[in-house]
Amino acid sequence: MRRGPDLELIGVSARVPDTITPLQIGVRGMFGGKVFELIGRVRWQWRDEAKLVGGGWSEWLALSADGSAGWLAEAMGRYTMLTGIEPLPDDDIVRRVGAGEPIVADMLVELAGTSYRTIDARTAEVVGSEGELPFAAPAGETVFGVDLANAGGGRASVQRHGDVVTAWRGSAVKLRALQPRGLRRLDGWRQPGWAA
Repeated sequence: MRRGPDLELIGVSARVPDTITPLQIGVRGMFGGKVFELIGRVRWQWRDEAKLVGGGWSEWLALSADGSAGWLAEAMGRYTMLTGIEPLPDDDIVRRVGAGEPIVADMLVELAGTSYRTIDARTAEVVGSEGELPFAAPAGETVFGVDLANAGGGRASVQRHGDVVTAWRGSAVKLRALQPRGLRRLDGWRQPGWAA
């Protein structure tokens, strides 16, 4: 677990299930004028009402050269780069998530002065994790999250883990736009010319 410049071994986590992704720990890229490196990953999944696995995604911890961090979310070949909102805004969506109130799709909400629509709200659980992370992520750990989007490509997320609420904002991105270097080679997939 990473806490500022310090690393702490907190135990051994479940192995992250193999997924078809060109990303891996050590990939370097550029976002918002900052160079970053992927240093950790959490693999999440959600279940439907019948308790069957409905889907999953990965969140990659992106550490910038200046010491700031963000998350690169990867789901079904789509990517979103998010950074934390500090201080946490006193917006209605933050209050509702913190109170455990129902959230439905297509609600118009404000988060830190920007308008969004809710696109998803669900509980997810950790399937596995690897690398350096700012929190413990043992298999089975759960979080409730609300995903937000707007027409301009803006993305945000408000999450509740126990009694702690966090908020994140950023944008949808194309992998190519991140100028990634060190992508994983996949059998049967010819890397595009822009990938190194």
